[in-house]
Amino acid sequence: MHEQLPALMRREEERFAREHPRSRSLARNAREHLLAGVPMHWMAKWPGGFPVFVAEARGSRFTDVDGRRYVDFCLGDTGAMSGHAPEATLRAIAEQSRRGITTMLPTEDAIEVSGELARRFGVTRWQFALTATDANRFSIRLARHVTRRPKVLVFNWCYHGTVDETFATLAAGRVVARRGNLGPPVAPGETTKVVEWNDVAALEAALAPGDVAVVLTEPALTNIGIVHPEPGFHDALRALTRDTGTLLAIDETHTICCGPGGFTRAHGLEPDVVTVGKPIAGGIPASAYGFTDVLAERVAASIEVEDVDVGGVGGTLAGNALSLAAMRATLAEVLTEEAFARMILLAERWTDGVEQAIEETRLPWHVTRLGCRAEYLFGPDRPRNGTEAHAAGDFALERYMHLYALNRGILLTPFHNMALMSPATTEADVDRHTEVFGEAVRELAA
Repeated sequence: MHEQLPALMRREEERFAREHPRSRSLARNAREHLLAGVPMHWMAKWPGGFPVFVAEARGSRFTDVDGRRYVDFCLGDTGAMSGHAPEATLRAIAEQSRRGITTMLPTEDAIEVSGELARRFGVTRWQFALTATDANRFSIRLARHVTRRPKVLVFNWCYHGTVDETFATLAAGRVVARRGNLGPPVAPGETTKVVEWNDVAALEAALAPGDVAVVLTEPALTNIGIVHPEPGFHDALRALTRDTGTLLAIDETHTICCGPGGFTRAHGLEPDVVTVGKPIAGGIPASAYGFTDVLAERVAASIEVEDVDVGGVGGTLAGNALSLAAMRATLAEVLTEEAFARMILLAERWTDGVEQAIEETRLPWHVTRLGCRAEYLFGPDRPRNGTEAHAAGDFALERYMHLYALNRGILLTPFHNMALMSPATTEADVDRHTEVFGEAVRELAA
């Protein structure tokens, strides 16, 4: 399979360049004033030699500047899980923008949104930010403040945005910077402990000294490939954090794919902190972080009013009126119970299609689903931790599969082959992916 991959990739790259002349021209012009020709450097990693430039996105599809239409399973890597430009969100944005965008003062929407988030996730006191990275960063600072402990614990190959403390991994038992960790302010071992996902013994040993302020975790690993918790792991995690006086923060930014209250509500978790971002405002930058009543009282009692604006927590545009209006509409009318039920069924259909093609071609791959999110990995065995998932990665094969799909009108999440369903996704969208995926794997297996 790998012997023929370079030739197949050249064929796909040539097709991509031939069919996207306008995007190619714009990418060339963009290099004059944009680093690497893109507004964010990671966009340079899209396979094909240059990124597709988007003209319009609506529902489950988008159109590029060359007039080509795509079924979008990337959905902004969860940022557009609501579907592109949902009507309820657009209406709220238009109405609020006429009344003002940001004032550094509260609106009634903040009360409604915090109440809805409390209902969904079970923690009762909320604050707002613009990105899930900020929500995680602020939660870490507050956890350190109230516990008077220096360390953060994360799981190997976790994903929590661009939080400095989380870009760490294990090398021969030592905590070191992950590859690609640019300009870390301090050596990660000074701030962070790292253990493998699903390893209760290692978790117990890491928490035993009593120096960890907070365990920050996804309830299932997502960005290294979907890795589910083993039975009893979350029970052990909660028991160990309570026994050692360690706070537990659950990052639902990706795992909100499990339902309206994410994995936390779907599986009855009891965290001290919940963070969430990306899709909750229909694509408008917004995030939230919530606390239990007990923790909220500890935080409030430990900060003088004179100091609340200089504590390294917050932001001038956080909690702005436009974001809150978009959140209120998206949560109430778009990312509903009914929508999630349908989205999860579509993800099951997507998974079944991929699984059938893998079985027919006898490729040593597997597919895994988490709520309305699913993806395939290039190995026969389901990983039980981040190290095993990382070992199953194949960068060249990932890029080929991604570009193959893109050339046939399917967009998957970049850098790993993940698909996400939105309220606008249809069975026809899913079946088109099944068709294209089947063509790709039959060619590889030939």
